[in-house]
Amino acid sequence: MHHHNLSKKYFEKAKEVIPGGVNSPVRACKSVGCDPVFIERGEGCFLYDADGNKYIDYVCSWGPMILGHCHPEVCGAVSEAMYQGMSFGAPTWKEVELAEKIVSMVPSIEKVRLVNSGTEATMSAIRLARGYTGRKKIIKFDGCYHGHADSFLVKAGSGVATLGIPGSPGVPEEIVSNTIALPYNQLDPVKEVVSKQGEEIAAIIVEPVAANMGVVPPSEGFLEGLREITKEYGILLIFDEVITGFRLAPGGAQQYFNVMPDITCLGKIIGGGMPVGAYGGKKEIMDYIAPDGPVYQAGTLSGNPLATAAGLATLNVLSRAGIYEVLEERASFLADGIKERAKKYGIKCQVQSISSMMTCFFGVSDPVKGFSSELDTDMYAKFYRLMLDAGIYVAPSQYEASFVSLAHNWDVINKTLEVIDKVFKNL
Repeated sequence: MHHHNLSKKYFEKAKEVIPGGVNSPVRACKSVGCDPVFIERGEGCFLYDADGNKYIDYVCSWGPMILGHCHPEVCGAVSEAMYQGMSFGAPTWKEVELAEKIVSMVPSIEKVRLVNSGTEATMSAIRLARGYTGRKKIIKFDGCYHGHADSFLVKAGSGVATLGIPGSPGVPEEIVSNTIALPYNQLDPVKEVVSKQGEEIAAIIVEPVAANMGVVPPSEGFLEGLREITKEYGILLIFDEVITGFRLAPGGAQQYFNVMPDITCLGKIIGGGMPVGAYGGKKEIMDYIAPDGPVYQAGTLSGNPLATAAGLATLNVLSRAGIYEVLEERASFLADGIKERAKKYGIKCQVQSISSMMTCFFGVSDPVKGFSSELDTDMYAKFYRLMLDAGIYVAPSQYEASFVSLAHNWDVINKTLEVIDKVFKNL
């Protein structure tokens, strides 16, 4: 049984000075019915909390730590950069090297602009799409998360198209009145909306594999269908690859599924743990951005020397042969092992995985194809607490993904399956 005395103390203190005691809502662990643990340090695939408890980490900072924590090449690059100065607000050669690396790895990107977060990347990509097409409306999909910019916080409705109902107070209706939300993995509603309003739609933005309603891979033909529809109506197709970029393959989901978007948004892994985002695409679209074009976007910390050093070091490791095969093999062994144990103990649980990301959906026996309200979040909460107690750190929400890193060796994967056996027995 783990003790969390210091974490408790820290959280009480945090609540006095930080809203909800956290700087990102899901960290508060509300949906899993316990207080968050405060992390002291990470090493490889392990985390150590303030009370000295050790965990096998399957959150991996929500995706970025694909090489594990404190990878020697990444840490080395960052510490070298640190002693040369942390920010200049002027061009550095490292930015060019990172941009070249991204262009060489991601098939559809010819030019790329570095920003500081995934939210910044998606927000800028939408502005660029509107500026480039001269159109106002965008289509997004229920349950896909594209950061917290106003345009994206639109509720998923039961109707075919939810028009501009903000999903968050503080978002004016007039801002989201141009956002159309449709069900994920369904082409017919897209065709219907586009046939009526195609000339007004600047972009369709989609997570090629949804990971913020849990891991929901695209149904066969879905991405290909979006590509055809957008081409026909001169709509830009934007892939939000903040999670899937460099995760499914060296060139992300677009390489994995062989569907090329017009604009790609990146984040997480390209920073190697530092705050970095990027958006890139075809030259003629990207040339619409200032200073070359009329669409304005800027940032003091964009291309920050520490961030570019961490990102470049990470992408260099990921470019080596055989990395993704190793990740895929370990992750699918883990996913299969969880499925077997769910069956063995009669746990209603749908395990969905692709490459090195996965979600265990509790309370459903059919594949989850879109945003689902049928899930047994209470059972997930119990699962989370039992896992935490047994020294395994998974996402504190049923609707998030778990990630396997290169640091998760076979010993750790097998140890995890032993724990899951016990946990499922007690669920």
